[in-house]
Amino acid sequence: MTGTPAPQHRSPRWDDDTRPDPPAVGGERETLGAVLDWHRATFELKCAGLTPRQLSERAVPPSGLSLHGILRHLAGVERWWFRIQFAGEDVPLLHYSDAEPDQDFDDLDGDVDEAFAVWRAECARSRQITAAAASLEETGIRKWTGDPVSLRRILVDMIAEYARHNGHADLLRERIDGSAGM
Repeated sequence: MTGTPAPQHRSPRWDDDTRPDPPAVGGERETLGAVLDWHRATFELKCAGLTPRQLSERAVPPSGLSLHGILRHLAGVERWWFRIQFAGEDVPLLHYSDAEPDQDFDDLDGDVDEAFAVWRAECARSRQITAAAASLEETGIRKWTGDPVSLRRILVDMIAEYARHNGHADLLRERIDGSAGM
């Protein structure tokens, strides 16, 4: 192979990283699903090995973010986009009310293991809903506008949501115990 040589150094990976890389070549549905799952696994990896107290630590003042709060938020986002808006399921919102819109981030009294179980269940349900859709063009209804929203758009928005919060998780984890890596 000629041309520009491959770089010798890459971003450090976590020692116990078992995430499968998303496909470098593949169809749109396969690629979007794999990238979203990679981001889900990335968030879980950023939380691995920490105590409940550490997961609830607001480690980057003045921000009130914690890994536990982001976990609760991501479970709610999974439910909101896939179950409520796309599939039209009549299920309650998680960790949100109009009176307390930030309770996902602010109310960290709950059990962290239970929060992980809820998040994993919501991710599994999101995968089922995605797999059952005939195409990425299928639509759900945006609750705040009544307009249609495609599964494709939801997947792209969810990838962006996880990417944003994985960046937060990077900073939090590094402040908590010095761990870093992609």
